[in-house]
Amino acid sequence: MMLRTEKKYEFRKRLLNIHREDIRDYTAVPTKQDAEIKNGFAVVVPKNCPKVILTAARDLVDYLFTSMKVFATVSEEKPLDNYVVCTISENQTEDYIITFDEGIKISGKTDRAVAQAIYALEDKMNVRKAPFIEKESIRHTFMFSPRMVHSGYGLDMYPDEHLASIAHAGMDAIVVFVKDVNLTPSGFMDFNELIYRASRYGIDVYAYSYLKSRKHPDDKDAQEFYDNLYGRIFEECPGFKGIVLVGESVEFPSKDEHVSPKFHSENFDEGIPESKPSPGWWPCSDYPKWLECVKKAVRKHRKDADIVFWTYNWGYAPEEDRLRLIRSLPTDISLQVTYEMFENVPMGSITKTCADYTLSFEGPGQYFVSEAKEAKKRGIRLYTMSNTGGLTWDFGVIPYEPMPYQWIKRYEGLRKAYKDWGLCGLMDSHHFGFYPSFIGDLAKQCFILENDDSEKCVMDVLTSRFGKENATTVDDALRKWSEAITYYTPSDADQYGAFRIGPAFPFCLIKESKAAAEKHAHFGNGIYEVTYPADYSPTNKLPMGRGILPAIRLDEEIKSLDKMLSLIEEGTEILRQIPESARNENLSLLLNMGEFLCCYVRTGINAKHWYYLRSHIHFEKDPEKVLQLAAEIEKLGKLEIENAQNAIEFVRKDSRLGWEPSMEYMADEKRILWKIKHLNYVLDFELGCFVKNCK
Repeated sequence: MMLRTEKKYEFRKRLLNIHREDIRDYTAVPTKQDAEIKNGFAVVVPKNCPKVILTAARDLVDYLFTSMKVFATVSEEKPLDNYVVCTISENQTEDYIITFDEGIKISGKTDRAVAQAIYALEDKMNVRKAPFIEKESIRHTFMFSPRMVHSGYGLDMYPDEHLASIAHAGMDAIVVFVKDVNLTPSGFMDFNELIYRASRYGIDVYAYSYLKSRKHPDDKDAQEFYDNLYGRIFEECPGFKGIVLVGESVEFPSKDEHVSPKFHSENFDEGIPESKPSPGWWPCSDYPKWLECVKKAVRKHRKDADIVFWTYNWGYAPEEDRLRLIRSLPTDISLQVTYEMFENVPMGSITKTCADYTLSFEGPGQYFVSEAKEAKKRGIRLYTMSNTGGLTWDFGVIPYEPMPYQWIKRYEGLRKAYKDWGLCGLMDSHHFGFYPSFIGDLAKQCFILENDDSEKCVMDVLTSRFGKENATTVDDALRKWSEAITYYTPSDADQYGAFRIGPAFPFCLIKESKAAAEKHAHFGNGIYEVTYPADYSPTNKLPMGRGILPAIRLDEEIKSLDKMLSLIEEGTEILRQIPESARNENLSLLLNMGEFLCCYVRTGINAKHWYYLRSHIHFEKDPEKVLQLAAEIEKLGKLEIENAQNAIEFVRKDSRLGWEPSMEYMADEKRILWKIKHLNYVLDFELGCFVKNCK
């Protein structure tokens, strides 16, 4: 299939199509071991059916017609054959059981489990490309709940079709940013309306707090303040399942000796950063008091509200300080710990540090392990930020990371954490959102307790998405890409630099410049840096473990990224060998993303070379050497212009490339063209200043 040029946001059309049209293979025939679904098929639901089951039943009817061209109906009466009957059996061990006799029988522990069993039937037909299901007893138990995601449709935007896709992927909770009652960073939202619509798909809604805590819990009027701040949210919207609390987003005027009482945005003295961090960046000893205030305010209106306390910002802090905090937390909350961050991983002659979410290291990191063990000792419910919706900070403007075998390593670690430390909940994505993909399909299968053959799961999802005839070839390509990601360099310099926006990243020489952001964007162009900093945080003199200067690390990082690029190119070339006539839309989009990733990594490599040359030319005294450096800069700049020009073709064909919910478009054709215009200016005028001064 040939991709056509898309307009901005046109990727949303794909997200609004829950089921792929007419994928049936009419040459396929059922075997004696198959149950065949024929025209007139009945989806039998109980009288006074729960809305979640009814929604899923109607979904199956739509799926059969849209994808298989089979006519079906929802009924309360069971026919003699050609049916699936749905029942709830609260006392069974497994979440759902599917059996076969004259028809198909689904027995679910809850209404949500019944819905997931219905989606499982669709999954099996997607693999077969026919309305046939093998007659084998299926008994499945979910390992993780909640599985929380942010919207991949748009920041805090959840149309019904996106909710349906989230449910199909096995996720049961969504997150919305909350600044006040019915207020998100993007403006007004009727929270209760979203909660109601999500409930029909078996999806809970969590509030992610952007509420600033201006009172210390010791203050006289503190509880009144928190009742009005947090309590009012749940008083007006008691359907919220819970609230997510992360230090940098909530903060409070802590009295801990390690911190300044000032908020992060105010943590300056006449423009000079304070020597101590703000409370959001340290495991303060008085967080338990603060939590009690919040908990009391929230549970006044919803007694079973899930209070999720996330330790995202504190992995660099000494273990003794982090664990001391966990030992003092209330046990009736949920502790969320990020899975892989802050880990030091060998890379050649140096060590790379996982500055933020990354797939390059599968995890778990020691930060997670230490806090998970302590949570188990305390009996605190344990969640993790796993990013298993399919995307991390490694690439800021792609929909998902197509590296299944590296993801499998993470899944295996999460399964082990489930057994060893009682890990029970996941945050599968943050504000970069969930985009339905074969990676999401794979996570769903691997997070079923009884599914212990991960590689079979890979082949099933590849067959489902790309066709049986292409699955092996696609698998060969993805093995290359899965190895490639292990050579990524997950530093702040990269994740908040060139790899945040890819080929649109500006190459600055004298003056720092950025492309304009969309006016309605939440973070816009404020979430990346255009210069290449040393790999450490200069803030607050904290023991970040990221103090390797560029002069020491650049050569190893370039060598590592060169290997990464080589493997991505090899995988992309394998995909190119599949004739265009044999590619469906999913495969065409995958190949297009592979081409874009090649451009993406080339920008990352070129940015490191550029930083080296830029640094040297500023301090070179010998005119001849300045001219030599200028020639190298010009050559590199032209190579990067060519690379950026090549990338335009790929963002044109997939409007999701170059976009991210919190930034909106920062690497679309418009921004890449701006980058080229800017780089031409740099080469013609700024570089000319150096050359002119040497003549």
